[in-house]
Amino acid sequence: MSTTDWARWALPGLVWGTSFFFIAEALEAFPAAVITPLRVALGFLTLGLVPAARRTPIEAGDRWRIVLLGIIWMAIPLSLFPFAEQHVSSSVTGMLNGATPIFITIVAAGIARAVPHTRQIVGLLVGLAGVVLIALPASGDGDSSVGGIVMIFVALIFYGFALNAAVPLQQKYGSLPVLWRAQAVAFVATLPLGLTKVGEIHFSWKAMLAMVGLGVLGTAVAYVVMADNAGRLGSPRASASVYLIPVVSLLLGALVRDESVAVLSVIGCVVALVGAWLASRHPG
Repeated sequence: MSTTDWARWALPGLVWGTSFFFIAEALEAFPAAVITPLRVALGFLTLGLVPAARRTPIEAGDRWRIVLLGIIWMAIPLSLFPFAEQHVSSSVTGMLNGATPIFITIVAAGIARAVPHTRQIVGLLVGLAGVVLIALPASGDGDSSVGGIVMIFVALIFYGFALNAAVPLQQKYGSLPVLWRAQAVAFVATLPLGLTKVGEIHFSWKAMLAMVGLGVLGTAVAYVVMADNAGRLGSPRASASVYLIPVVSLLLGALVRDESVAVLSVIGCVVALVGAWLASRHPG
């Protein structure tokens, strides 16, 4: 891989790693209920500029699957993160997201009704231990923090189901057409709640720029680059970029937002990443 290849490979993980920082910044002006429809709308409009996202028609029999994806892949989990970050720091939220491959592997094994390979089982156990270490310090901050952590776990479970369900559709139509239509569904699903909170917006340009970064970069550009990387580098190598997410989130939270990060959580982040890597490896 050339230097340019490495830069393209890293871009999705770096951008998605900033998402939790952007959410925390946006919460200073926008209610949690407003963030998701605004984020998804910006992503939908941006992706709509890419011809590949618009030109591929979806067969009638698959449209309900797109609707389901829009709900479980975007509307629910993307709504849970802003509400969770009202009680949990952006760095902890990002570190816990490093466990996403673990939840994907667990759900995939359940769907296939097959026992994972020994190395995957070890990875799952190690990863789950890391998740516990990340969450322990934050859970000691009170019931509201525990509630925030539970919301993050629920979001990751939805990701596990959604990303397994998305695979056949992405193989059939490509990533961008599926994503673009799922975003439209998520916008329609989250808009009603968002409209009830419009009166609570305290507009600031700083928060608005965070929303633009979250919507345009995190909900559109990163997906376009990831799809391109999968075509050039192969899906396994391209998807490894997601392991940058907790690292970026941790650094931004600690260094830019001055969040207090427990040493135990950092250790847990490393353990969870090792477990996620092992769990997501193909047997061989």
